[in-house]
Amino acid sequence: MLDGVMLLWFLLTALSLVFVAVDIQSTPESPVLKWGFILLTAYTGPLGAFLYVLGCREPLPGMHERYVATRWRQVLGSTMHCVAGDGVGILAGAVIASIFHLSKTTDIALEYVLGFGFGWSIFQALFMREKAGGSYRQALTSAFFPELLSMNCLMAGMVPVMVLATASIPASRDPSRPAFWFVMSMALLFGFITAYPMNWWLVSRHMKHGMMTVRSPDESENGEADEGMQGNHPLSGHAGSGPQNIKPPMGGDMKSVSNGVLTGMTILSCMVFGLGLAIAHIFGGL
Repeated sequence: MLDGVMLLWFLLTALSLVFVAVDIQSTPESPVLKWGFILLTAYTGPLGAFLYVLGCREPLPGMHERYVATRWRQVLGSTMHCVAGDGVGILAGAVIASIFHLSKTTDIALEYVLGFGFGWSIFQALFMREKAGGSYRQALTSAFFPELLSMNCLMAGMVPVMVLATASIPASRDPSRPAFWFVMSMALLFGFITAYPMNWWLVSRHMKHGMMTVRSPDESENGEADEGMQGNHPLSGHAGSGPQNIKPPMGGDMKSVSNGVLTGMTILSCMVFGLGLAIAHIFGGL
């Protein structure tokens, strides 16, 4: 039964990945988020493709700016970016832990460190350093707390799934077996769900970016608005509508968040992570 489910899942994932990788080339999205959706689809299969179509794919030419301006789509872009980047480090940690037969606790710690390190230093700071004026050091500083809050909630969803699944499916401990990748896919999927509310708060406080729109010079010259990187510019050149401002959240701006609120949200994210660990301990023998 499980083998049949996994076979179907991997088949749908392959088809979904091909679709997204090809189709997203014509979507005026930021390159880093294009890669993010490709990675998310590799992790979450048809659900990733569904989220791409529903949340990012331009419905009509010139409509991407308006389409992605809604809050839930902005949060989708933020959460997807988090899961895509952190997921690379998390998967690397899981593979290393399996090869060296590390304990469950050490495994989770390694996944956290590698996931946070890659997501923070590469996917958030390096790829998004333009938002910090091109300064990588400033980008590291501005991305640290948003990445920490999001990572804690992501792991809160992932850990119980990983621990419970590996206890029930021994083959899922071996990276050479399909069960390992199936379980990690399900864990990342649950992590996406638990990280979404925190990313909503981060986006609403302008601490993380959402979806982006990047127009080519030719498109911009033809009257379709070049949204730059964040869509925080006027839209113009669309038939039947005058210029207007759509202001999706900007990344890395924590000026409107007091230190007390940031500390409180950090504690809350740690508590959420702790709850995930507690569930894994009680029901999975962590």
